[in-house]
Amino acid sequence: MLRPNAVRAELRAGNEVYGLFCSIPAPALVEMIGCAGYDFTILDTEHTLVSPQELENLIRAAEAVDLTPFVRVPEGDPGAILRALDAGAMGVVVPHVRSRADVDAALAAARYAPEGMRSLNGGRVPGFGRIELREYLAMANAEIMVIPMIEDAEGVEALPDILAGGGVDLVVEGAADLSQSYGVAWQTRHPLVRDALHKVQRTCAEHDVPYCALPRTPEDHEEWRAAGVRAFVLGEERGLAARALRSHLENHAR
Repeated sequence: MLRPNAVRAELRAGNEVYGLFCSIPAPALVEMIGCAGYDFTILDTEHTLVSPQELENLIRAAEAVDLTPFVRVPEGDPGAILRALDAGAMGVVVPHVRSRADVDAALAAARYAPEGMRSLNGGRVPGFGRIELREYLAMANAEIMVIPMIEDAEGVEALPDILAGGGVDLVVEGAADLSQSYGVAWQTRHPLVRDALHKVQRTCAEHDVPYCALPRTPEDHEEWRAAGVRAFVLGEERGLAARALRSHLENHAR
């Protein structure tokens, strides 16, 4: 059932929030992320095969431990936005936003009239009738977040126009794909990429839109903090698990 968006509230209060990408469709992992103290998770359906039933159960696991569930949807797929929100996501992360038209399409799919044209539905998000349906429409528009990922050179250049139109609740960086867009694939610390990320952050600040950084080192974290950034994604659970498994073996098999 729809609840107040804790991440939105924390950002509006000027507080820091921390999240983690989750690419393994296992509810127990989502529970672990919440129990570890993260504020939100971004459930990945762009690069990961997740059935509608699996996604709904991942979101249920997040709700059980007060973890705010966002869903990264496939590029240019309004149907995926609808299904993620009907499953209970508190926001959609939209990859490869390159223009204002991309944001307008996402808003049309994610918001109810008059802000969009999201298809009407009942089910679990209005609590199977616990929330009066017309009341739910207003609550959903107020609480659900639309979160573009800027991961192309075109998106960096178009960001002032993208944000000027309104409706964007948070911007997430995408340094990996951005590096490819600039011709330096997987060189996420290349000067071209770092300059682009800082340009995105400054543009967000100018438009009073929160920016979400993905710090790769503690130094990155402190640099973004000093710039006023309050939202951070600290990697992905697969990478954390793989590094922990390798380290555990190395500690015992030297």
